[in-house]
Amino acid sequence: MAASTAVRPADLTVDAATLIRDIEQYLATQAPRTAHPLVTKTTAELIAEALQQPTVETTTAAPELTAPARWWRIIPDWALAITPARRLHGAGRPITVTQHLQLTALVIEQYGHHRGGLRSLSGRRCILGAQAVLYRLGYGDEETAQAAGQQMQNVLRRRGINEPYHRWNDRPERCAGDALQLIREAIARTQASQ
Repeated sequence: MAASTAVRPADLTVDAATLIRDIEQYLATQAPRTAHPLVTKTTAELIAEALQQPTVETTTAAPELTAPARWWRIIPDWALAITPARRLHGAGRPITVTQHLQLTALVIEQYGHHRGGLRSLSGRRCILGAQAVLYRLGYGDEETAQAAGQQMQNVLRRRGINEPYHRWNDRPERCAGDALQLIREAIARTQASQ
């Protein structure tokens, strides 16, 4: 069998900075809101104002993140956890199961869908591979990823499918739409149970 070389089509160029920016934008929309819509200042600002101290500028926006160099895309995913990439990106940021599922869908939408392995040579990801990207970059932890996987597994069981979701993803008839539909159903079920 001849070895095949994957050629990345121009339309599949993935910009890691864009993915990180989209993740950060999503997480910023998930930030806790104040108890009352008319409260627009932080507690520290209110105390400083009450004590007539100079206003302390606080940063509420997501930190400015930089993407790993493009060549990091070809190194194994496990290497992301031991390189500076983890500190430059999520670095252990806690996320919910719903957020993990939504970000998994984002990775598949941006990187493309893959079957038969965690990732293709061009960087496309299967569901489990998309989860690995998030985990390796420090978004959430292993328990969050496992709980998200369990939610997807529950959706498959409701459909009468007992196969693990990562094997279901690898079937030849699976496409990106199937994977995204599974993730979205898991998101809906997770939100309904909260």
